[in-house]
Amino acid sequence: MGQSKAMHPKALLDVCSELVRLTLKFDHPTDAIVSRFCREHRGLGPRERATLSGTVYTVLRKKLLFDHYAPSGSGPKERRLAILGFYGPGDFLRSALSDQEKNWLDQCEKINVADLMERHRHNLPEWLVQPLKDQLGDEFWPLAESLNLGAGLDLRVNDFKAKRSDVQKELAQAGIKAVPTPYSPWGLRIAGKPSLNKMDAFTRGEFEVQDEGSQLLAMLLDAKRGEMVVDFCAGAGGKTLAIGAAMRSTGRLYAFDTSAGRLDSFKPRMARSGLSNVHPAAIAHERDDRVKRLSGKIDRVLVDAPCSGLGTLRRNPDLKWRQNLQLVQDMTVTQAAILQSAARLLKPGGRLVYATCSMLVQENEAIAQAFSEANKEFTAMDVGDILTGLKVNGAAALCSGGENGLRYLRLWPHRHQTDGFFAAVWQKN
Repeated sequence: MGQSKAMHPKALLDVCSELVRLTLKFDHPTDAIVSRFCREHRGLGPRERATLSGTVYTVLRKKLLFDHYAPSGSGPKERRLAILGFYGPGDFLRSALSDQEKNWLDQCEKINVADLMERHRHNLPEWLVQPLKDQLGDEFWPLAESLNLGAGLDLRVNDFKAKRSDVQKELAQAGIKAVPTPYSPWGLRIAGKPSLNKMDAFTRGEFEVQDEGSQLLAMLLDAKRGEMVVDFCAGAGGKTLAIGAAMRSTGRLYAFDTSAGRLDSFKPRMARSGLSNVHPAAIAHERDDRVKRLSGKIDRVLVDAPCSGLGTLRRNPDLKWRQNLQLVQDMTVTQAAILQSAARLLKPGGRLVYATCSMLVQENEAIAQAFSEANKEFTAMDVGDILTGLKVNGAAALCSGGENGLRYLRLWPHRHQTDGFFAAVWQKN
């Protein structure tokens, strides 16, 4: 395959169809399938890679609608889906189609989506629809719409090294317009998907890509200089770095995770950040000896629990087809166990934050309530009051639950332009 300008529309559509076929097996996360495919097809230029990725993600977002249209066409199903979801100019696509395919596409484009059944409009699996309607009522449709639009790009400025306004200026000089995020004091929001990892400010460790919702979770911990802090499920370490910067690189911040691989990939980010207070450690499970040794010694613990990830459907639309109710139920058992183990680390007066990027009550409020009932030595705190104390604008609008609607952090993509996040906070008596 030649470079971008040389690739014929027909060849590109064939490649798109093949990638759609591989993706719809759902045996691996889509982002991993796409990046592997692009590595194996080295001749693809940046434009083609963008078309491939855009097509696949459109098919995943609108799968039920496209499944409805597809039977009226001819040829392999993955080709029909790739035509419907094709991410590129219409005339370019049409030059790759047979007359029969063009006629079929014209017919599809004439259909008024508003007249179709609900499932073809929301493109969500049935098991997910009712729980979301129960929570949101009339707001279900704005949410469904926002999940199919894709996500913007947020950055977190590493305020241990740089000022937000200075990073914003440097981005502007590179032709990238960034506006301050409405809630996080560290965030910048960017339109489009510019390449950022070649920028000097990035290599100097002055910013990281991180959703504003994740930044707010790190803020809720409110870690102070010189404290002993644990990020219990650190993953790739984005929140760890935000917490470390808030501690001004003092004290000790343990980054625990059961995946040594994830922690290894965190090391270059840690090096860029300039933080010296972070101590990554792989643990076998939540009851690991490393955890036991710290029991009763820690000031603050963040549990960003493994979850269904359904709050990230704008970025990971494959999750709605790869998850099911049984997997979510199994997940809640793990979440409760991890929260219970993490709580043992705290000393009296310490703070515990439980968070997920899920939108489902059983992974969120239900876990928090069960923990409060079983652990009377912990007092639930109102997240709204914490955020107001941290001078977050409009903190009340980010919360729900409890007597005054301020108990939990509850972020929604259509309301707050973040991923769907939940957080509950307790203080140990």
